[in-house]
Parts: sequence; structure tokens; C-alpha cells
Amino acid sequence: MADKRVPCEVKAESSLSAAGYDGIILVTDSLDKLKGSLNVLLAPLQAQAAFDESLAKDGACVSVNVPANRLVYAPTGLLNRDYDDVRRFSDAAASGIKRALKVGMKRPLLVRAPDQSFQHADLITLLGALHALYVPIEVREDVPSKASKVSVLGFLGDNKTVQLALALESGRSVARDIGGSDPERMAPPRVEEYVRSVFRGTKVSVEVVSDDAKLCKDYPLFSAVNRCAKGVPRHQGRVIYLTYEGAGPIEQTLMLVGKGVTYDTGGADIKAGGIMAGMHRDKCGSAAVAGFMQILTKLQPQNIKVIGSMAMVRNSVGSDCYVADEIITSRAGVRVRVGNTDAEGRMAMADVLCHMKEMAGKEVNPYLMTIATLTGHCVLAYGDSYTAVMDNGPAQINSMSQTLQAAGEQVADPFEISSIRREDYDFHCGKSEYEDVLQCNNLPSSRTPRGHQSPSAFLVMASGLDKHGKDSNQSLKYSHLDIAGSSGPFPGIPTGAPILAMAKAFIPSAF
Repeated sequence: MADKRVPCEVKAESSLSAAGYDGIILVTDSLDKLKGSLNVLLAPLQAQAAFDESLAKDGACVSVNVPANRLVYAPTGLLNRDYDDVRRFSDAAASGIKRALKVGMKRPLLVRAPDQSFQHADLITLLGALHALYVPIEVREDVPSKASKVSVLGFLGDNKTVQLALALESGRSVARDIGGSDPERMAPPRVEEYVRSVFRGTKVSVEVVSDDAKLCKDYPLFSAVNRCAKGVPRHQGRVIYLTYEGAGPIEQTLMLVGKGVTYDTGGADIKAGGIMAGMHRDKCGSAAVAGFMQILTKLQPQNIKVIGSMAMVRNSVGSDCYVADEIITSRAGVRVRVGNTDAEGRMAMADVLCHMKEMAGKEVNPYLMTIATLTGHCVLAYGDSYTAVMDNGPAQINSMSQTLQAAGEQVADPFEISSIRREDYDFHCGKSEYEDVLQCNNLPSSRTPRGHQSPSAFLVMASGLDKHGKDSNQSLKYSHLDIAGSSGPFPGIPTGAPILAMAKAFIPSAF
């Protein structure tokens, strides 16, 4: 499965003595597991540990009597405590790759000592290594000599694991390219260009709405955010639809809406005081949608249809920007009063979500989902590594949050389950006769009670999904995923979350 979107060639190997490698990266929690064919690695590591007590925690690089000649030991730490999970393997593999690069390896062989601690430990170990080998698209394009950190990565394991890892990594690479790139390289028109290139000749069709008159008519809340940016041609907004339909009778339809704010100045409520840096990463929701669609092209699951949408827009500031107190009627006919222009993500997604709601009536077993780097409150509540998921009534009845959480736990893409409560709907009810819905208050989400939950209620209300709750004859399952924490560090490389969990949940036959 050769793919230019993975960082290097990856080969499954059956022997520690496979030819052509210049080093081994060993991932394990204990030297006691170096048995059988791996026993040849034990003595050098024991000798190193005899005078370097840090080996068990920090690892080491030693000489070994195999063709690869040298070994980087990448310990996972303990695996059996209450709080240990499969991320121990991805973290150790990434650390091992980074150390291997420092010592000059260009053809490493990745090895995980066998144990039964976690079902997908081999896969997660390999994905951890591939994450560390990712090279940003700007570097690949501008400095071709640095387009790859290694020439080949070997993996001591079966080819099925390698092929699945390559499919998943291909999707994560697409998500990282879009989500991590600077606001000019992945401005909305260039995102369109990129996704057309990625999906050309695949089973994913691409449809783009770029005409301003159509955007204003069909996506008025999106267009309010786009109003200032559209005066600059290279920043003009796009609503991009990606559709995959698997073979056989369709049993489930996923309908995804991604927040794709290519740069967030805050708009008229400008992000002042040096907090604007990093806001090119506000497009990781749309990036995840594109990444998941890429995984579908590789795995080609049957009996599933996926419609992904990317609301690509720049929240610029200037004489034509939208401002607080404006009242805008959404696609669903809901009169929305703007409370804070820095709450642009929900504005960008609400009309697209409404469009998905309209289409859902013609689809088989539809499940709607918004994915967004939406709130600082989510990071405050759950930290830097977790996606928060919130279900409406029909999704809650079908345990959709629990399905995603269980899947994420197995593939190192963890979720925390949150909820949408009556207070969240009350918060967004119109405060005067002028408006039906209040978009936001004028405080940061991190200073607002239930600051990551209430935006999901706004999305339900502004899109008209409140007419499709569990009390409706046409109920629709809907979940909101806030990936503000899980999307990755800045500075740093985006994670591609939550597409591993989504793949595990919705393409289980591949695992």
C-alpha cells in the first residue's frame, strides 16, 4: 500500500536479523520479556543497566550482536497500574524514534517485545513511531532534502498490522497537513486545492461551494464570519463536501461537520495580549473530517456512507467584519444575536449542520456529528489529551458517546463524556424580543460556567436540530466533539484526533 502521504516506506519483517537496517528500536516495559529470538538483546541491556540505573526509565543506546548493530531501548514504563493505558506504547515508540534519529539511524527496525497487556499494542506502537516521523507539508514542499526523516521503517510483526497502520497514518497525515499548516498555506482556496488533489481518482467525491451569493443565501451565519475575509481573494471562504459510499447495502450514514477556521483573530472582539499565536490550528476539526475520509479511501469499508463537510473560513478583523449585537437569521430560520465574534466556530458550522439535517431525512440510519477545536473550557475541564463528546437525546439513547469512548480507549485516542443540559439551552435562549437565540456571552469560554457544553446547545438550536430530539417523530442522532485539547500541542505536530477512534468505532472490521 505505497502512499506518498506516509513519511517513509514501512516493511513488515519476521526476523530480528532482517538485512538492510542500521539500528533497532526496542519498545517494552521489562527486560524480562526478551525471550526467544529477542534474547540476543538481553545481555547488552543488562550490562548497560549494571552501571546506568537510568536505563529502566530513560532508555539507552547500546551495541548489539545482530546485523543492525545498535539498539535504542525505549521503555514504556509500567503497564499494570490503574491509570496505565495503551498510549504507553505510542509514547515510547515516538521517544525511541527521536533518539534513533539523534544517533543517526536512517533505516530503523521497530520491535515490540510480546505481551498481552493491550489488544492493539502492536498497531499503536507503529503509529507512535509514524507520528514522530511526520514531516510538515511546508517543509516537504520548500525543503525537499528534508522531506523524509528516514528512508525505511521496519516493523517486527505481521503485514496486516503494517497495512492498517499505513491506512490510518495516511489519514492522520492529511489531517496534520491541513490542521498544522500556516494560515496562508492552508487558506480556504488552498484547502480546496489540496483536498481535490488528495481525493482525485478515489471513491471520495468532492463538491465545493465558493460562490459568495450562494454562501450568503444558504449559509448566512458562515457568511457573517466570511464577510471581512472575502475581500481578500486568497482568504475567501469555502464549504467543502466530501462523500464516500461503500459497496453493498448502506446500513449507516455518518454526516460530519468540521470547523475549519484557517485563522482566528477573534474578529472585532480581537484576541489581544499575545494570545492570537497558534490560531492557525483552529481548522483541525475540518482537517479531521478530511483525514477520516482519506482512511475510508484506503480501507474501503462496505455498507457505510459518509458525508463530510469542511467549513473553511478565516475570522478576519477590519472595516467589514461582523460585530457583536448583529442579528442574523440562520439557514434554519432562527434569529441569532451575535454576542462575541470570537465564537465564530459555531457560526461557521451551524448552517452546514442545518444542511446536513435536511439531507439526513433521505439517508439510512443517519448520525450527525460536529468536530471542532471549539473552546478553551474543554482544555480547562479535561486537559490537553482528551476529546470531549456530548450527545443529544437520540444519540444518548443509542450510547454513541460510550461507543466512541470505548473505541478511543483501544487505539490511544481517548475521550471524556460530557453532556448537554437544560441550563445550556437556557443560556442560549434569546434575551429580548429581537432574537430567538443568543450566540454567546462576552466572556471567554474558560470563564463561563459549562463553557464547553453550552456551544453544543447553540448548534442544536441554531441549526433546527432541536426539532429532531427524542420527542420527535423524526429524531436524529447528533454528537458534538470538542477537540481543543486532543488536536495536539502548539508549538508541535497535530495529533489527527479523533480519527483513530472514529475508524475503530465505525470501521471495526479493519481492526
